[in-house]
Amino acid sequence: MMAVPVLLGLVIGSFLNVVIARLPEGKSLSRPRSTCPGCSALIAWYDNVPLVSYLVLRGRCRSCRMAIPWRYPIVEAATGAAFLLAYAREGFTMDFIVTAALLAALIAITAIDLRHQIIPDIITLPGIAAGVAASLVSQRVDWLESLIGVAVGGGIFLVIILASGGGMGGGDMKLGAMLGAFLGWKVGLLALLLAVLAGGAVAVCLLLLGRKGRKEAIPFGPFLALGGAVSLLWGNQLLTWYLGRF
Repeated sequence: MMAVPVLLGLVIGSFLNVVIARLPEGKSLSRPRSTCPGCSALIAWYDNVPLVSYLVLRGRCRSCRMAIPWRYPIVEAATGAAFLLAYAREGFTMDFIVTAALLAALIAITAIDLRHQIIPDIITLPGIAAGVAASLVSQRVDWLESLIGVAVGGGIFLVIILASGGGMGGGDMKLGAMLGAFLGWKVGLLALLLAVLAGGAVAVCLLLLGRKGRKEAIPFGPFLALGGAVSLLWGNQLLTWYLGRF
């Protein structure tokens, strides 16, 4: 049974690559068919099999031998692994659908923010509504906690934006609200804390290595996504462990 969520994740990961490539440019997700950006050759179905085609083609276009970006197999593999973790935690239940959907959205947001430094509203705004709706059909989060999570997750970033004069983006605010909707306000706050810790650690490392200057922006969306994913899968256990220390 473990193979089913992995295969499903690989297929969804292949679609996420289309989302990542086309959504920021406002292109249709269904038309036209995928082509090589180098030679414009149509990509046949047998060259579009998740992970397998990349390995068979050795990471290059069949027609012009242009290198295929590493992002494609990484997104597919990450989505397959994410769906496996969701299945291991929830089994094939409604909670699995909710967990897998949020993880898939977070993977897409991470890749888009790293590449374009934007977090698309077309993902986060429907995501907020989906998170609240999920609280009505899933046992993970009470609907009131979900609504409070939206206010807390988005409100914290709104305060930061107002206090810093735009030091944080509106996309981060909407992503924070989306995480609050899915996780509830308690686990949502944990996600924000983990994001800050991870982002701070990476920022310090980049500064020490000279890869980034003090005034250079570092996308925060990937760290929010990481904090959200960890909190989604293990947030309640982490809170129980932490509170049990007192």
